[in-house]
Amino acid sequence: MPLVNPIDITDEKVKELVDFFNETLGFCPNSVLTMQRRPAIAKAFVELNMAVMENHGELTPEFKRLIAFVSSNTAGCRYCQAHTIRAAERYGASQERLENVWDFENQKCFSDKEKSALRFAHEASMIPVNISELTERELHDHWSDDDIVEIIGVIALFGYLNRWNDVMATSLEEDANTSGQDLLKGISWVPGKHA
Repeated sequence: MPLVNPIDITDEKVKELVDFFNETLGFCPNSVLTMQRRPAIAKAFVELNMAVMENHGELTPEFKRLIAFVSSNTAGCRYCQAHTIRAAERYGASQERLENVWDFENQKCFSDKEKSALRFAHEASMIPVNISELTERELHDHWSDDDIVEIIGVIALFGYLNRWNDVMATSLEEDANTSGQDLLKGISWVPGKHA
């Protein structure tokens, strides 16, 4: 049972902004519908999400969602795990990448460059943060400073979402639940308190 139930969107500006999620997920997430209780929070969150997920450098929409998955998997938020894997699929991730992102270090479907970013996402999403010097060095070997800012933006955005949804026990939408069940068999994913 969620801590606070979502409500329908009443704010016109938020209604306009949530079209972003219809592209990304195919629906407006319950997390945003909960934030809608304070429209200023919902608006600020959606605008931040749009800014973080905009691509300017080497990162693709698909890879940003895989970074978000690794961050959410590290944090343990089942709600965000399902959302990020669904979004990665919608942005063209191959079945192999979707089914193996949780074990990216041992997978040939991820380049050394991608592994450096995913390793960074994993270490940056730990509490406390525990980024090794080697990870930082490899990140700088493969990515520009501008790209690193985008990577950190994704990690930070999902730090907020992981905390929001795990504390709220946000109810998982049917489509996200199906994506979690179908694509996260390798980690024995279950919705847990988000059911």
